[in-house]
Amino acid sequence: MFSISISQLYLCLMEEYFSIGHVAGVHGVNGELVLKHDLGKKTSLKDLQCFFLEEPKGKWLPYFLTSAKAKSAEEIYLQVEGINTREAAKKFNGKKVWLRQEDFHRFKAKSAPISLIGYLLKDNDRELGLIEEIIEQPFQLLCRIVIEEKDVLIPLNESTLKKINHSKKQVLVDLPDGLLEVYLA
Repeated sequence: MFSISISQLYLCLMEEYFSIGHVAGVHGVNGELVLKHDLGKKTSLKDLQCFFLEEPKGKWLPYFLTSAKAKSAEEIYLQVEGINTREAAKKFNGKKVWLRQEDFHRFKAKSAPISLIGYLLKDNDRELGLIEEIIEQPFQLLCRIVIEEKDVLIPLNESTLKKINHSKKQVLVDLPDGLLEVYLA
């Protein structure tokens, strides 16, 4: 059985969080969740204590793992403390799963698109903002950033992406004229 102290719980609640995927379904009759993730490698989330769901918006609730095992390179079976029936597990379907920053960096593959979260996005020499989310599309990636308190989606494809500088944690792009104005007007 897993246990956590009040001080550990407080530290979990004060962290920055990164979305790694969503609950894609339930497995079996004992309430195992199927996590479809974008970590870019097969993992069993070894030694992960908890993950988070955003309930309600801006409030992060921890859920503690009793076991986790890799199903494939994109899916993991999760057994959550206190969830032991299929019916109880169904309430998680479709919900985004978040990890603390430290855990996110421990489990993500360096080459996975999700590893660009937290990088500074620059249009030529203009700093646009930090990448907050990566949305994978068939022929491009979309980076969600916030400019003037508005969500802005920036496409990363062969015509916009100039360079990724991992040492400086920057993504350099050349955006089409008028793209930012669509979001900021």
